[in-house]
Amino acid sequence: MNRKKFMMNTLGGFALISTSPISAALTLQKEPEPLKREMVKEFVIAGHFNLSKVKEMLHDHPNLIYAKHDWGNGDFEEAIEGAGHKGNKEVANYLIEKGARVNLFILTMLGKTMLVKSILEEFPGLLFSKGTHGLTLLHHAEIGGEESKELADYFQMKGLKEKSFKLR
Repeated sequence: MNRKKFMMNTLGGFALISTSPISAALTLQKEPEPLKREMVKEFVIAGHFNLSKVKEMLHDHPNLIYAKHDWGNGDFEEAIEGAGHKGNKEVANYLIEKGARVNLFILTMLGKTMLVKSILEEFPGLLFSKGTHGLTLLHHAEIGGEESKELADYFQMKGLKEKSFKLR
């Protein structure tokens, strides 16, 4: 239970009696509406290839940067992950600049060799982890081109051969 609900339940709905402006503001605030599923899906799709649409939608709805679309069967995707598995560095870098959450797959596609290797040295089991759509680190390294070539070679040397796994 959050503080607002606790206060309302404890005081029988009379939380406005408090003279504290913070208490009054908490009582009067409405819960924000969730982002519309179709809008999130549109933003995630744009993240794969359409920087101008990403910029436009993010300007109008800044929290889209954190939104994930559920493609079903536990396959969730953010716009930055779409950019990552398509090798769209321009979109990925723009979203990072705006505060998107990065992960090992995005860092791999961008060729951030020192970061990726240091994480994998600390957590070697992540080498075989699956990203969005069951795509592997090797896929992201290969789609990243020349900047990620060293990582692609490193993954193969470590035993990663498949580019994708089937999601269960």
